[in-house]
Amino acid sequence: MATPDTFDISDQNPLGSAGKPSLPPFREALGVWLRIGCLSFGGPAGQIALLHREVVDNRNWVSDRRFLHALNFCTLLPGPEAQQLAIYLGWLMHGAAGGFAAGLLFIIPGALVMFVLSIIYALFGGVPLVAAVFFGLKSAVLVLVVEALQRVSRRALKGKQAWALASLSFAALFLFGIAFPIVILGAGLAGFIFPRYFSSAGHGAAKDGPPALLDAVIEADLGRAGHMARSARNAGIASLAAWLFPVAILLTQGGIYADIAWFFSKMAVVTFGGAYAVLAYVAQEAVGNYHWLSAPEMLAGLGLAETTPGPLILVLQFVGFLAGYRAPGPLTGMLGGLAASILTLWVTFAPCFAFVFLGAPLIERLQNNRALSGALAAITAGIVGVIANLAVWFALHALFRETIPVRAVCLFFDAPVLASLDPWALLLSLLAAFTLLRLNLGVIRTLVICSAASVGLHLVLGFI
Repeated sequence: MATPDTFDISDQNPLGSAGKPSLPPFREALGVWLRIGCLSFGGPAGQIALLHREVVDNRNWVSDRRFLHALNFCTLLPGPEAQQLAIYLGWLMHGAAGGFAAGLLFIIPGALVMFVLSIIYALFGGVPLVAAVFFGLKSAVLVLVVEALQRVSRRALKGKQAWALASLSFAALFLFGIAFPIVILGAGLAGFIFPRYFSSAGHGAAKDGPPALLDAVIEADLGRAGHMARSARNAGIASLAAWLFPVAILLTQGGIYADIAWFFSKMAVVTFGGAYAVLAYVAQEAVGNYHWLSAPEMLAGLGLAETTPGPLILVLQFVGFLAGYRAPGPLTGMLGGLAASILTLWVTFAPCFAFVFLGAPLIERLQNNRALSGALAAITAGIVGVIANLAVWFALHALFRETIPVRAVCLFFDAPVLASLDPWALLLSLLAAFTLLRLNLGVIRTLVICSAASVGLHLVLGFI
């Protein structure tokens, strides 16, 4: 059989030895899912493109139309849509085992890298030269969020109602301090009640192409759909139990791990629109309420997450690691950080498997439901305002050394102390904007350039 790099769709024979269509062996699929997990840089857009190239373009395992159908379903769910798409595709190929394998291999490489980077940050983040590297990352993160805001707004804001909802969402979060989940639920309710005012932004039309292996298998085995639905239901129930049971036990014990389990479980069910949409809320709670880390550390964590494969929401692992690393008690230091990292990953991603497995059979029947489509489109519009709030929050803490709280009437926000503007952070942010938005050098190159520039400034001027 040809290697993936030289695979030719025209050479693929969907018929097995008995003359019936057959899918590739499970072991072969494992290699593909691992390859995707190791190469999934570039955020959701790049990860979805990688999935499409591997399973549609290179191997023709799944048709373009079925791929887009699965992708549209995953946009309905909270959580990282690219990882959930991998779960969905793995389930289509090899049932529940395939879904678990594809989803786990999508996150394990990045999680291992993030754990190592978290250790380096905890041990050496205070060393001036290492601190300069992280300072460059923090300064570049602001531009990455602005770029994400531009990208999402072009896709999501298709009319004046969508623009108004995005503006209201931003005001509710930044000016009035309304909780993130309330804003998202309110946007969804508005779209559900008034679906005609919102138009959903899709992911494009499917292209015609040669019959895919999965389509041939489904056509030859009409009973497969019922079996797949049962496997999804059983896997979904198992995922739900694996998520909720440990959380319930920890909540009876109290302490730092109960806080981690409860907080990140809440995040898992409200992360519509990906990591950027929820990070401002995470940062505000983790920094201001739980005091697990500082605002500059949150920025550094996001910069680290941008450099690793896998979903950007892995930044939560960094937050959990620092919380456990600094927690008093029998588990502290490196052991506490490891335990908190594993717990954070568990309660963040176990719900993703439950959502996909439990929701797929039902949601697929509701793809053309007008009210549901309106709710999704309104949530997407509201997420633009949420990401704008994240951009402002990061700008305040990346560019200014001091902020002052404004608490008047219904207002509830922080304002910058203009005299505390950090000129070096501003300079590095402008460099990031030039390399990313003007030169289009990409996220990884932008982060590397800004970190190198920060180290150079430190060596020459000693500003850190």
